[in-house]
Amino acid sequence: MTEPENRQAFTPRDTVEALDRYIVGQNEAKRAVAIALRNRWRRQRVEDDLRDEIVPKNILMIGPTGVGKTEIARRLAKLIRAPFIKVEASKFTEVGYVGRDVESMVRDLVEAAVNLERESAQARVSEQAEQSAEERLLDLLLPSPQKLNQGFEVRTGMQGQDMTTPESESKTRETFRRMLREGKLDDRQVEVEVAGKPPVSMVQNFSTEGVQDMVFQIQDMLGGKSNAPKKRRKMPVKEARDVLVAEEIAKRIDNEQVHRDALVLAQESGIIFIDEIDKVAAGTSKKSGPDISREGVQRDLLPIVEGSTVSTKHGRVKTDHVLFIAAGAFHTSKVSDLIPELQGRFPIRVELTALTGDDFVRILTEPRNSLVRQYRALLATEGLQVTFTDDAVAEIAGIAARVNDSQENIGARRLHTVMETLLEELSFEAPERPDKSVIIDRDFVVRRLAPILESEDLSRFVL
Repeated sequence: MTEPENRQAFTPRDTVEALDRYIVGQNEAKRAVAIALRNRWRRQRVEDDLRDEIVPKNILMIGPTGVGKTEIARRLAKLIRAPFIKVEASKFTEVGYVGRDVESMVRDLVEAAVNLERESAQARVSEQAEQSAEERLLDLLLPSPQKLNQGFEVRTGMQGQDMTTPESESKTRETFRRMLREGKLDDRQVEVEVAGKPPVSMVQNFSTEGVQDMVFQIQDMLGGKSNAPKKRRKMPVKEARDVLVAEEIAKRIDNEQVHRDALVLAQESGIIFIDEIDKVAAGTSKKSGPDISREGVQRDLLPIVEGSTVSTKHGRVKTDHVLFIAAGAFHTSKVSDLIPELQGRFPIRVELTALTGDDFVRILTEPRNSLVRQYRALLATEGLQVTFTDDAVAEIAGIAARVNDSQENIGARRLHTVMETLLEELSFEAPERPDKSVIIDRDFVVRRLAPILESEDLSRFVL
């Protein structure tokens, strides 16, 4: 597998600037992930005898909810097209108890890598596949010369020419090709042979070590695409085109190569984000009961983070060079409550700061995917032109900050609740509203949200 130029060629400054387009503040965390990303690029260029000795510098993010911990990791992975998964440490249980085993996070990472590699492979062959699908559609729309010569009724082309001659058949085919590309034949019915649903596998994904490989092999045998029966279906040309393109793409993709590349991608570029790591940190006041289970989860996580080999249905994967980013609020526990071995596997510690009203103003307006821009685009689909004044944005940010202070602090997520409540009536009336231009100013915000804010019980449930 050749490493794409845009996958890990970012300098730390490039990475921070790219993250700045979507995430406000938290510069320390951005710098930490930018350096970790660049170190991966550097490691690929180190001599072979030293390369395997260089392990990722895993990151521990400490900060309250809604300040951007997950978004930083997710945007980083999207930026470099790396396989990324988010898991919650509290969903895992100690081996021997009911629940997901920690190795499932690696299997999920491999699936994400397979999807990325398959998308890349599809992009490489999509143009050829579309051309072949077009030819197959034309074959369905037009009889072949062989069939015409074998007793089929002689048909005439679009201008009445005899279609049995090569010249007229070629002209008619090109005429149909032009009509097909212009969408004039989209509603015409054709009969296409499509694959049916494969047999459903009854084997469950057991976590018992030792039988995992056997389970994967049985699943592949029972659920393989080769066993899927085919049937003929009539459908419009528009739908048939999608079916045929997908079939032509599948013919051109080497699934075994995709899986091999995906394993390398997961091992070398994978990012696993472990959220709520503080929930499995044992408290200092108790040394029995639930704390034992929490410590057991940590000890199960440890070999995965340290570096181990995990069996997946696509092959065996080493986690030695997977980048792990853990995060937690650590309100009721401390980083030192984690077992020492696990602490040592997260050498980079960054603390994310709580968001202020000024941060909320920037979040509402600056990022490329800002909430103001999202709502304006949504309502524009109804022909509604919405304008937010600066004092309206400041008031929305102030309300979100005050509600966070008086209720539970959920960070920037509070802005979603406030904005949805603010625009609920406008969103409902948008299709029938005669006035297609709306200015949202501070008075509009106060008038809509003041009754809710005045009632503490109501604001507790609504905002």
